[in-house]
Amino acid sequence: MSDGETREPVVTPTRVVIALCLIAPFVALLWVGSYAKVDPAFIGIPFFYWYQMLWVLVSTALTMTAYKLWQRDQRGQRERAAQGGGAAK
Repeated sequence: MSDGETREPVVTPTRVVIALCLIAPFVALLWVGSYAKVDPAFIGIPFFYWYQMLWVLVSTALTMTAYKLWQRDQRGQRERAAQGGGAAK
């Protein structure tokens, strides 16, 4: 790397949000003690089951959000590389 070249930081606020979107479902579902109970029931379904099914939908939304943020981050990197004259990966 020459003296005039600058590297973009690996950890950016966008990438932190992406990581949180992808880690949240794991934390929520691996902490079984927080939802291993019957009450409150929702339309007759015990909490243990509807909580997990709710996380299927939430996980889908979070993964989609992370993907869109990643696409935007990569597009921005390519544009900055093209403007700076550097080669985009």
